[in-house]
Amino acid sequence: MPNAVKTYVRVIDALSRYSGLFAMYLVFLMIGILSYASIMKVFFLPSIWTVEMAQFVMVAYFTLGGAYTLKEGEHVRMDLLYSGFTMRGKAKIDLVTSFVLIGFLVMLLIGGISSLIYAVQYGEKSFSAWAPLMWPIKVVLNIGIFLTLLQAIAIFFKDWAFLRGESLGTESLREGPRV
Repeated sequence: MPNAVKTYVRVIDALSRYSGLFAMYLVFLMIGILSYASIMKVFFLPSIWTVEMAQFVMVAYFTLGGAYTLKEGEHVRMDLLYSGFTMRGKAKIDLVTSFVLIGFLVMLLIGGISSLIYAVQYGEKSFSAWAPLMWPIKVVLNIGIFLTLLQAIAIFFKDWAFLRGESLGTESLREGPRV
């Protein structure tokens, strides 16, 4: 594999790891928001922003964590069939399905960017009592989709290298279980 591909895979794997670690800590933010909402509802006046803000944090959590999940091979797949394949068979299946995943993520990103442009142009707000602007969460959503797309391309290169009998100098899902 060319050095540019090896560098790409290394950089994207690192970026996915850091975005996944950042996303992991968003759960604590969401717990804090929902705890605040519970305390306010029981002892004081309920806040109008807490549930929607927790939803926004959850969107950030699962979109920013998508690339890390893909990198670690923790995403959902049909293991009933997949587990019966050899390592080369799994790599071939992953290589083919990578095209579908990359196509899906490209279309999702196109739609996300279109939605973001709309939100910025028209000052789109949520239809709730709090009525926050929608563009900040749409920016986060598009960043998460873009990072997942970059990781899907890196996974494609890893599978391609594995089938060619080469190493990209990164940890591979094909090397067996991690300890």
